[in-house]
Amino acid sequence: MIEKSNMSVKNDVLSGLTVALALVPEAVAFAFVAGVDPMVGLYAAFIVGLVTSIFGGRPGMISGATGAMAVVMVSLVATHGVNYLFATILFAGIFQIIAGLLKLGKFIRMVPHPVMIGFVNGLAIVIFLAQLGQFKMPDVNGSLTWLAGKDLYLMFGLVLLTMAIIHFLPKFTKAVPSSLAAIVTVTVLVQALNLDTRTVVDFLRTMAGNESATLAGTLPTFSMPSVPWNLETFKIILPYALILASIGLIESLLTLTVLDEMTNTRGQSNRECIGQGMANITCSMFGAMGGCAMIGQSMININSGGRGRLSGIVAAVMLLVFILFASSLIEMIPLAALVGVMFMVVIGTFEWATFRLARKVPRKDFFVIILVTIVTVFTDLAIAVFVGVIASALMFAWDHAKHIYASTHTNNKGEKEYIINGPIFFGSASHFLELFDAHSDPSEVIIDFAKSRVADHSAIDAIETIAERYAALGKTIHLRHLSPDCHSLLKKAGSLIEINVKEDPSYKVATDVLAG
Repeated sequence: MIEKSNMSVKNDVLSGLTVALALVPEAVAFAFVAGVDPMVGLYAAFIVGLVTSIFGGRPGMISGATGAMAVVMVSLVATHGVNYLFATILFAGIFQIIAGLLKLGKFIRMVPHPVMIGFVNGLAIVIFLAQLGQFKMPDVNGSLTWLAGKDLYLMFGLVLLTMAIIHFLPKFTKAVPSSLAAIVTVTVLVQALNLDTRTVVDFLRTMAGNESATLAGTLPTFSMPSVPWNLETFKIILPYALILASIGLIESLLTLTVLDEMTNTRGQSNRECIGQGMANITCSMFGAMGGCAMIGQSMININSGGRGRLSGIVAAVMLLVFILFASSLIEMIPLAALVGVMFMVVIGTFEWATFRLARKVPRKDFFVIILVTIVTVFTDLAIAVFVGVIASALMFAWDHAKHIYASTHTNNKGEKEYIINGPIFFGSASHFLELFDAHSDPSEVIIDFAKSRVADHSAIDAIETIAERYAALGKTIHLRHLSPDCHSLLKKAGSLIEINVKEDPSYKVATDVLAG
């Protein structure tokens, strides 16, 4: 048992170190996307990573500054400045904590599996496309152009070498995470042979447009957002805060679900909401841009053996150590090594079985997979998930709307009985109305809901409509096996309806069926 525990600690430490190396260019890049200083992104990667690793609901999941949130931040920063961003992140964190306390994280379980597949496929493509920018370099005019000739061949060669090490090293030994070994090997090779290839510091200086830019920094300092706390400020920041809180939770909880499936464990979604909120509130008070879960770095961590909270803590702490004491070592890492690591993440993230699913799953499910993938690539994650869930719900409603039917017979009293089969809800309400022939039916009609389910107010309205049709013809209907909820909602129909309460079920018209 002791040996197993030590092995787990070793894996967490080494995988955390690997993740820390991969966090650097991502944090810098997303800082520039948001229009803030690179240190604002690096501090966010440290703070969000540390706080969520300690207080979040998914051990082994890595959080930091992300592109999904950065693209929302850019317009706020451009129009009102970085302090308004910090104030916005403060309220986004508060909203996320409220979501956790209200146990809203459970609703992530409602996301259909085709949406999840589309989510991971879309993110894999986004990660891949983001790496292509590393195959460009500034020309004499300062504009970025594609690498060509020996520069391109060297870049490709180093990327392929990195990928080969990551793929083949585990076949010989698993003592060291293959991603870490690949980064160290390629870095030593480039420095020893003095190969002319772009490094992390080259990337930083290109993004900053400053040849003296460096990753060296100091500890983040406490400072409340310097904005006027008045109604006008709240009108500006609250819409952004709600959007950022939603995007952060959606990406984090979907990443949590993906890691649950990979590790055959289960994270705590509501605790993760609270952890993300605490992290963003902390960021706002220490001059950081905030963030959420990162599926790419989380995949690196899990694939490198990181399973515990220690892996995320080590990644965050080592990132700060790099900034404070070892920036020169990190700056010399070739971009090709990090690109190779991320390409392996892409290969591991993309659901390659998607192509086989085209012939094995219903066409509507495959359509949702493709739809969510495309929307993720061309818009953002939050929109893609909403579109996928809505599309799935509408197709589900359409399918089940056609499943309602009635079997009829006339009893020994001369009353016609309709036995309804199938759920009655907004999608099937019109079909339900078409089941009855009020003009031809006898004066006494019984509608039995024992094999049906009254799901919403559209169903209640349809029942009232049927009652009114028969009443207008001087006929009486008797409703059987309706729940007490339906009874109370049908009171306004008054004497038009006689309800048989015997053997009525106790279900609600609308029920929260989700586990806590």
